[in-house]
Amino acid sequence: MANTYQNILFLDIETAPQYADYNSLPKDWKELWDTKSSSLLKYHEEETTETIYHRAGIYAEFGKIICISCGFILGSGAEKRILLKSFYSENEKILLAEFCDMIKKWSAGETKYLCAHNGKEFDFPYLCRRLIINNIPIPSILNISGKKPWEVGHLDTLELWKFGDYKSYTSLNLLAHTLGIPTPKDDIDGSKVWSVYWNDKDLNRIVVYCQKDVITVAQIYLKIIGESLIKQENIEIKS
Repeated sequence: MANTYQNILFLDIETAPQYADYNSLPKDWKELWDTKSSSLLKYHEEETTETIYHRAGIYAEFGKIICISCGFILGSGAEKRILLKSFYSENEKILLAEFCDMIKKWSAGETKYLCAHNGKEFDFPYLCRRLIINNIPIPSILNISGKKPWEVGHLDTLELWKFGDYKSYTSLNLLAHTLGIPTPKDDIDGSKVWSVYWNDKDLNRIVVYCQKDVITVAQIYLKIIGESLIKQENIEIKS
């Protein structure tokens, strides 16, 4: 665990399928999705290859990143504040490049850490895969290749909450509620992002949702390490 929360970048990503629906897939991608979805349908018998396509966004091969929200904690004690910055675009390569430019500058110098909920299983590897697909070099702080476990600066609130118990998964919403932290799921949840993006075409709504997740991850981390939470009035959003 990091020595200070001021050296941590809290983040969350939102993803969506690369195409609006199954019928919009090019022939080669449709065939690949047919193969992939066959394993998913074993657990979702009420679905079909077409209807289950809304889940494609969680796979880096079939999805894309539409928003990355980050949070930095400044100050200390009861007056600590969090500064939020989001990268979002219809063009994934643009938002990834802007995010990488920021993270390289931020992580230069002293030891820094990244923190996300289930980040080690989802956010961090998904980011790396999409960076490779978009021909963008992976920033050192994200890249675990060739590093020893203690050299990897990745924190995960899901892992911290497990305390070595690997039998169960605790959602961000459940953990926040358990710890008395306001839920980030007061508007939409992850299962609705694809529809808000492709059907409603409301990327700004997704950005707000993503920022709420980042705030919640930061608050959970503070709670776990015994620090006071950030007050609502000390949440700042940087344009």
